[in-house]
Amino acid sequence: MTDPVISLNDARLTLMGNAGPVDILHEITLDVARGETLGLVGPSGSGKSSLLMLMGGLERATGGAVRALGHDLTALDEDALARFRRANMGVVFQSFHLIPTMTALENVATPLELAGRRDAFERAEEELRAVGLGARMDHYPAQLSGGEQQRVALARAAAPRPAILLADEPTGNLDGETGKAIIDLLFGLRDRHGATLVMVTHAPELAALCDRVVRLKDGRIEDDARRLEAAQ
Repeated sequence: MTDPVISLNDARLTLMGNAGPVDILHEITLDVARGETLGLVGPSGSGKSSLLMLMGGLERATGGAVRALGHDLTALDEDALARFRRANMGVVFQSFHLIPTMTALENVATPLELAGRRDAFERAEEELRAVGLGARMDHYPAQLSGGEQQRVALARAAAPRPAILLADEPTGNLDGETGKAIIDLLFGLRDRHGATLVMVTHAPELAALCDRVVRLKDGRIEDDARRLEAAQ
């Protein structure tokens, strides 16, 4: 693999718990190629969401190195990390994290405004139409279904045209049919913008859609496999 978009070398994460330090991730070495779709799977507590947070600079590694798009995330201060994420990453969580006092349009446009985009509302409208919410832009989160809220979250993540899309159990709070629609949209956004997608999931059928699946157990990589057709 040449020029990985995300690269971890011996990355470790230790967090403080009530009883003292807790080792979450151990010696993670992993490269993610440009345009790749990577699924992170494993039992609850295996560290897959923590690994995603390291990749996005939302958690700071306590050992080793984490690089994204050539930048050493462990060397950036919090302000620089926030600017880097805003410019280069879109993040979708299981809980939608929408601002309840803002409309769907405002939820998507506000991060673009903060990034200095003059076309923030035009681009937000474009992305909301792309996820099928052209008629719901002026609705507040409480007026939207769970699936519609996740569509807003997808539009918000995709609006900056990020090089990297990170998704943490994006269908975890949705029923099966709605979840499938969200996954179709997520992969569609990835294809439309040419982004690298890393997705945490507990669902084997979702992981099977990815080019490559990394399985974690007890904070370590247990298996790293590519789809047969992707490897040929």
